[in-house]
Amino acid sequence: MILDYFHLAVKNLRHRGIRSWLTLLGIFIGIATVVSLISLGGGLKTAINSQFGISSTEIISVQAGGLNAYGPPGSGVVSPLTMDDVEAIGRLNTVEIAIPRHVASGKMEFNEVVQFGYAMSIPMRDARKITYDTLELEVETGRLLNEQDTDKVVLGNNFFVNEEIYGKTIKPGDNVVVQEKRFEVVGIIKKKGSFIFDNIVMMNEKQLVDLFDYGDKVDIIAVKIKSKDLMDKAVDEIEKEMRKRRGVKIGEENFEVSTPQAALSTVNQVLTGIQIFLVMIAAISIIVGGVGIVNTMTTSVLERTKEIGIMKAIGAKNSDIFYLFLIESGLLGLVGGIAGIILGIGVGYFGTVMINSFLGASSSPKIDWILIAFTFLGSFIVGAVSGIIPAIRAANQKPVEALRS
Repeated sequence: MILDYFHLAVKNLRHRGIRSWLTLLGIFIGIATVVSLISLGGGLKTAINSQFGISSTEIISVQAGGLNAYGPPGSGVVSPLTMDDVEAIGRLNTVEIAIPRHVASGKMEFNEVVQFGYAMSIPMRDARKITYDTLELEVETGRLLNEQDTDKVVLGNNFFVNEEIYGKTIKPGDNVVVQEKRFEVVGIIKKKGSFIFDNIVMMNEKQLVDLFDYGDKVDIIAVKIKSKDLMDKAVDEIEKEMRKRRGVKIGEENFEVSTPQAALSTVNQVLTGIQIFLVMIAAISIIVGGVGIVNTMTTSVLERTKEIGIMKAIGAKNSDIFYLFLIESGLLGLVGGIAGIILGIGVGYFGTVMINSFLGASSSPKIDWILIAFTFLGSFIVGAVSGIIPAIRAANQKPVEALRS
């Protein structure tokens, strides 16, 4: 019996031609927008999260506040961090080691092409291994820097695979000029999917400090704590120590103490909020599509009054008429939903590829099958619910009055 309803519903929808297609359009646009926005939101989250490039759960970053210019972290601040701050933090009970980090903006020349970018310091002694492990740095070709290296650099992966930067790829053994000083490239790191790390120039700490005239200043202090269970206590101790050293009260801090998890959580909350807002707007299209189905099915009831009368006269029950119109409206929503899902997946997939290209990330586009299943079911429900009133109206018609009309 149910299959008969579906066959009749499909036949009736095909007879209405252009009107059915126009009704489908509202549901199609709404579903496509919802699926594509959620897919793009998920892709954007993954791509942005990959930019952090830090996986350790035991690393805290300390950075000076009061930025007054664009640039690398810690640049252009009113009261920068110093090596004394590094030593003071390193003496705290919860801290295993405090590592000074320098991220400088400058220029690099290769193949007679000059580009501006960032250089990052690689610290000495025990801090070197911790830095390599924390940042998960591995070489694509060549090797990483060691303490004895002078006038040598390691480059991000994009310099090796992307010829557009300097007209040709840079490989170990080539010479580059950084801030008017010649360096030999000894290694290229593996691609990390991060705009920052895939385009970075790495050199030993002392040479970077001298080259960029840092003096005693530090951009960031990376703090490795003794245990991840001490994270909250370590943050409190660092904040107290920095307040005392910088002479500020609670609420007046001119520095920031943050963890990778806290930063990621903040970013994800913002992205989720934007995503929900966009989906709410897209839902308006689905509501409009539902109103279109109500209008189409109401018109269909009026046009098929005599047909309803004949069906009842030959024995059709009210429930038969109700289910017929209900399934028709549900199919309108379902077909529109299927088309919308296909378009939404396509937009989400290629949109994620473009986001990765723009950010220099390497996250893979993913299809959320749970989202698709719920959207598939939801589109049918929207259509069916929109057709309830017209279906009830059709089922309640009296056979004699229907035949007279």
